Amino acid sequence: MTKTTVMPSVLPPTLSFADLNIQPHDTFATYRPSLPFVRREDGAYLILRASDVQALAKDPRTKQVETQLLAARGISGGPIMDLFSNSMLFSNDETHRRRRQPLAKCFSFRMMEGIRRDVRLLAEDLASRRLDGDKLRLRDDFASAIPSITLAGILGIDSSDVPLFTSIAYRVSKILTTSWTDEDIPGIEVAARELEAYCSDLIADRRRSPKGDFISEYVASVDQDANLSAMEAIMQLVSIVIGGTDTTRAAIVIQTGLLLERADLWEALRKDENLIVPAVAEALRVEPAVASIPRLVVRDIELDQHFIPSGSVLLLSTMSALRDPEAFPDPERFDLYRERPRWHPVYGDGPHRCLGQALAQLELEEALRALVGSRHRLLPAGQQLNVHGHAGIRQVDELEARWT
Repeated sequence: MTKTTVMPSVLPPTLSFADLNIQPHDTFATYRPSLPFVRREDGAYLILRASDVQALAKDPRTKQVETQLLAARGISGGPIMDLFSNSMLFSNDETHRRRRQPLAKCFSFRMMEGIRRDVRLLAEDLASRRLDGDKLRLRDDFASAIPSITLAGILGIDSSDVPLFTSIAYRVSKILTTSWTDEDIPGIEVAARELEAYCSDLIADRRRSPKGDFISEYVASVDQDANLSAMEAIMQLVSIVIGGTDTTRAAIVIQTGLLLERADLWEALRKDENLIVPAVAEALRVEPAVASIPRLVVRDIELDQHFIPSGSVLLLSTMSALRDPEAFPDPERFDLYRERPRWHPVYGDGPHRCLGQALAQLELEEALRALVGSRHRLLPAGQQLNVHGHAGIRQVDELEARWT
């Protein structure tokens, strides 16, 4: 008997970076009902539907992308490649476990809850400093300080270094966005070298003079186990600095902007702080700071009669999945009472689930608590919330608000 091959009626388009970045939510909503994915000009497949995103995050036919996305954009060596090839963020199986293990204990939910009070006091202090002024720059005066100062305290980095390592981290993290061009590469490479040198100096200092902080314990663990090369030891610290600053900064601005646009919801939060946790979760759904999870196809995959060959790069679009009406009815509505999964999809799944999830959640919650709990009321200052990017780490413009 001859097998009949059913051809799909619609073929997935190939879209440019520019087209995807213009109106990503509209683009995803246009294609999602009829297609499981679209292709990007660099050959990556953007997976659109919530059910597919969830399944493929742990599908054995996929694994974490290592250096394939860089290679597709023409990067074959240098400090950026050093970061990707030595970081736990871009590794698999035993290599990933070996690189992640020395860091995992520090960022457990139990350990992070122990610093919640410190984060709350920090957020309240940052908010109160601007009460006498007319305007608050949400990104640069408030959101940027919370994750960077908190991370410095956890790691044992001197607070005077916060402006230095955060400015470098913001420049390096551009490589994890979809907004960089070939012209940006020299600047990103310079920043990557600076951050590598900074973290290398921290490790060398603690090796000479342990201080009882996280970095001292990390260095002792690395030296005792002898499981990481010198470059790997540096790059895990680099990964923590990058991951613990830029994404949370953007998410704080985004959630504040979304809620300030909805005066009724802001007032509801002022009256009932129990709504803060669902408000954070809903903001992450409506406008995530991290738009996709990368995966590499190791065996051919078929989705709705469309084939993705082995060797392809997938971008599991959490940004599209979190507005999929099949998973989230009436997805455009910001709903504090929406039923949602216990584990938020924006943090990924499987072995690569975000190491800093517990830290990010409490920082987002305490940042919002400080703003809605102030004795003054925060109002929009006439600007719109502008978030850029369709995949990877997204970027957010400065957003001003004003106190009454």
